[in-house]
Amino acid sequence: MKVIITGATGMVGEGVLLECLQNEKVTAVLSISRRTAAIQHPKLKELLVDDFTKLSLFRDAIAGYDACFYCAGVSSVGMKEDKYRYITYDTTLAFAKSLLEINPEISFIYVSGGSTDSTEQGKVMWARVKGKTENDLAKLPFKKEYNFRPGAMTTVAGQKHANPFAFVAKIIKFFAPSAVLSLHEVGRAMIHAVERDGVNNILEIKDIRALA
Repeated sequence: MKVIITGATGMVGEGVLLECLQNEKVTAVLSISRRTAAIQHPKLKELLVDDFTKLSLFRDAIAGYDACFYCAGVSSVGMKEDKYRYITYDTTLAFAKSLLEINPEISFIYVSGGSTDSTEQGKVMWARVKGKTENDLAKLPFKKEYNFRPGAMTTVAGQKHANPFAFVAKIIKFFAPSAVLSLHEVGRAMIHAVERDGVNNILEIKDIRALA
C-alpha cells in the first residue's frame, strides 16, 4: 500500500513513519508536514505544506494513495479553546476533505487520544474537541475511517523527535504494561486496519494491541 503520514516531526508521526518504512506491506510513503523530518529512505517522499487547510493546492503530489495516517496534533496545555479547535478540528477536517476529493477510495486513520469525549458535551475542552473531530471524520465517505486512542506510547529505535515526557511511558509500562503501546504496535495496527474488514471505528489501547 501507499500511505500518507502527517506529523512526522512529532513523536507519534515519526514512530509510525519508521514502522511504515521498514514494513514490507508499505511500498511508498509521503510525509506531509510543515518542516522536514530529515529522514532519507528509498520509499519516502516529503511534501512541505505551510497551511494544511490549503492541501488542495498540491493535487498532483497527493494523488494515488491508499491511506492516510493523520498523526499531527498539538497539546491543549495553555491554549484557548478557539485556537485549539482551529488546529485540532478545523485544520484536520479541511485536510481530510481535500484528500478525499483527490483520492475517493482512500482510508483515513486519525490519532486521537484516550478519554476523548464522543458526546462532545463534557467539561474537558480537549476531549470535546477531539470527540467532535472523530465524529465528523467518521461522517466523511472514506473507504475506511478509524480513530486511534493510543494513550501512553514508547518510542522506537532511531527516533529523533521523542516527546520530553516519553520516559514516563516507560515507567508506566513497568507497573502497568497493558496500559502502554509501542509506536511499532501503533504503526502495525494502522497498516492492518487498512487491510482488514470488520475493525471497529474507535480503537482503544487493547484494540490497537490486538490489531497489531
